[in-house]
Amino acid sequence: MKVRNLSSNRSEKVEIPMTPMIDIVFQLLVFFIMTFQIVAQEGDFNIRMPLAAMSEGPPPIDQLPPMVVRMQADSRGNLAQVSLNQRPMGVSMQRLHDEIRQVIGDDRGPGSVQETAEVELDCDYNLRYEHVIEAITAVSGYLDGSGNIVRLAEKIKFAPPRAAP
Repeated sequence: MKVRNLSSNRSEKVEIPMTPMIDIVFQLLVFFIMTFQIVAQEGDFNIRMPLAAMSEGPPPIDQLPPMVVRMQADSRGNLAQVSLNQRPMGVSMQRLHDEIRQVIGDDRGPGSVQETAEVELDCDYNLRYEHVIEAITAVSGYLDGSGNIVRLAEKIKFAPPRAAP
């Protein structure tokens, strides 16, 4: 039997072809760039930041002070009392809407009071969610006779919830 010579003088060099690898990388890059979809940010609110430092002195006359809507709940979470700036209004959301509409007025356009109107909802902790939504609907706007949306207060914020007495 003949023994093979395993230590041959042949030096075989293994080369990996780089051109196909680079082609595949570019194809993947083009694929991901073409299928990328830009999504609008969630919760894009109408926030206007001040451009310069706040001016000193009294606020402008046409700017409304914040209106506080206090909503009290009974023991079962139902609406017990609504008040606007500490004026009781019973449980009527229509009366709240009418008061907000009277304060803000029907003047629309740039520089109107409606742009600066701010409403703060101060709700009891156990108040049912449906009453909060009714209050937001009452202060944010309404449909006029021809079906157009008339905006009242666009700036609505919430006070920290408090427990009912």
